[in-house]
Amino acid sequence: MSETLMSQMHDELTKALLKRIKEGSATASDLSVARQFLKDNGIQVTDANDEGMKSLTDELPDDIDFGDNVTPIYGG
Repeated sequence: MSETLMSQMHDELTKALLKRIKEGSATASDLSVARQFLKDNGIQVTDANDEGMKSLTDELPDDIDFGDNVTPIYGG
């Protein structure tokens, strides 16, 4: 497969995922794919004060039941 074709596929996947997320139509599966896509491409939040991440964690409920095998990392 050519590098050009691979690049086009990468671009189209990015656009499709972003469109679903922006429209609010992303499923849990779509979000999981997007998370893995970002991870595979070395994208991560390194600033604990990042506004987007802070906004997301502020929306999480304080009483999430993580079960016995998970320790919350956001102060729970």
